[in-house]
Amino acid sequence: MSTPSGAPAAAPAVPRIPEAVHRRRWAILAVLMFSLLIVVLDNSILNVAVKTIAAPAPAGIGATQSELEWAINSYTLVFAGLLFTAGLLGDRIGRKKVLLFGIAVFGIGSALAAMSGSPAELIGYRALMGFGAAFVMPATLAVLMNVFERDEQPKAIGIWAGSVGLAIAIGPITGGLLLEHFWWGSIFLVNVPVAIVALVAMVLLVPDSRDPRPGRVDPLGVLLSVVGLVLLVYGIIQGGELADFTDPSSLLPLLGGLVVLAGFVWHEKRSSHPALDVTYFKKPAFSAAVAAVALVFFALMGVTFFSAFYLQSVRGYSALQSGLLILPLAVAQMLFAPRARLVVDRFGARAVCTAGMVLVAAGLAAFAFFSATTPLWVLCLVFFVQGSGMAHIMPPVTVAVMQALPREKAGSGSAINNTFRQVGGALGVAVLGSVLSATYRGDIESHLGALPAGARDAAGESIEATLAVAGKLGPAGGPLITSAHDAFLHAMHVTALGSAGVAVVGAVVVALFMPRLARSAKAEGPGGAPANPGTADGEGRKGEAVRG
Repeated sequence: MSTPSGAPAAAPAVPRIPEAVHRRRWAILAVLMFSLLIVVLDNSILNVAVKTIAAPAPAGIGATQSELEWAINSYTLVFAGLLFTAGLLGDRIGRKKVLLFGIAVFGIGSALAAMSGSPAELIGYRALMGFGAAFVMPATLAVLMNVFERDEQPKAIGIWAGSVGLAIAIGPITGGLLLEHFWWGSIFLVNVPVAIVALVAMVLLVPDSRDPRPGRVDPLGVLLSVVGLVLLVYGIIQGGELADFTDPSSLLPLLGGLVVLAGFVWHEKRSSHPALDVTYFKKPAFSAAVAAVALVFFALMGVTFFSAFYLQSVRGYSALQSGLLILPLAVAQMLFAPRARLVVDRFGARAVCTAGMVLVAAGLAAFAFFSATTPLWVLCLVFFVQGSGMAHIMPPVTVAVMQALPREKAGSGSAINNTFRQVGGALGVAVLGSVLSATYRGDIESHLGALPAGARDAAGESIEATLAVAGKLGPAGGPLITSAHDAFLHAMHVTALGSAGVAVVGAVVVALFMPRLARSAKAEGPGGAPANPGTADGEGRKGEAVRG
């Protein structure tokens, strides 16, 4: 097509990624997935090992219920509190450096956790693992955004999201296999060789990238974000453990965290060099996406919490068998997440994400109809539906979050995405866990009257506690076991409907506020202007250093 006389010919878009990096981009993605795998895998592995760790030495370390909770919560607190700071640090000093540091710390923490001689040591080393993981999670997505051109990012993010689903599903299987053949510390020690391989592969393959103009440091903003997130997550965890969010030990940290985070937003809006440009939240695509992330993980983490008890305590499956039963969820994510971009191209992000949320809600609601004899094929089908829904939510919303920010702020975008996911998941476990616990206690109390006062209180704590007391009664405990199963199933039905309701709210949020079509071409700056005026597609920026 000829150019009108006198009009300058449009310059072709300059490739954003150096050719040497572009050629090995899929190998780099494999390394990033490998790094992400061990971080996500570790949490799901730990869930199947808690009974073994609670056993007296030499089988375990004799951890109490409270100590087991803190072995999980110490990781969550440090991880959630530092996610945003770690993302900022990656943008400033280099994402590869941050990723290498995080994997190294995670590997060291894993080795130390495996050798723990007491619950206190395990809690401390788990916190160290959370510290390392906080630097890994946002860096993997930030590096991805800087090794793929914009048109390939949705496909790469779909594969990245699929790897998260794979890790969540194979964690219990891996943990079950390790515990059947080795001692409890093997669930942590297995991370060490994987971390070493990941470090070597990163040094050889992954390029470094950072924001070439990071501006001045905002120490007050960083401090407020850490303090606010730690207080908020601590309050959530404490409220869940007590099943009472009005208790001062939960309410005060919750309110304190919200006040500090409000102060963080106030400070960032007025700062000339903010750690986070809060005007990004004015973009419907960005705000709807992070809200969808928080809501879907609120619903899913809650149902993950009670499905483990349903499969093991009510149905009687082992940890390994329970892990195998949720494989359909992983299969669905691996099948559909990498292809979600094709569905978005055809129907638009709003329609696809709304449909995904509806599928997740349907899968959660199905738990309200499960009994102690529900056929296995029904369980597998429900998990497959849930995985399919997730596969059509996470890639599009992650793309919406990451492409709403300039690429040099990829670490910040990834940190925001992961922070909302972590807080949403923690809230889901705490709130829905409290609903489950309160409903179960209300139903089982009337069946505990024949027990001594001390045993009655202990037996009413959870289905595991009730079954433990019933087991000590011998044949006379049979009716109590039946009552415990019935009470738990009713509690699960109530909680499942609550989870499904949250997913429906997520569907409404996405349907109302998510743009109909995925934004193409231009990466925008804080005010909605192109991130790099003068380029046609946002890919001609040369400002950010990407070193191969």
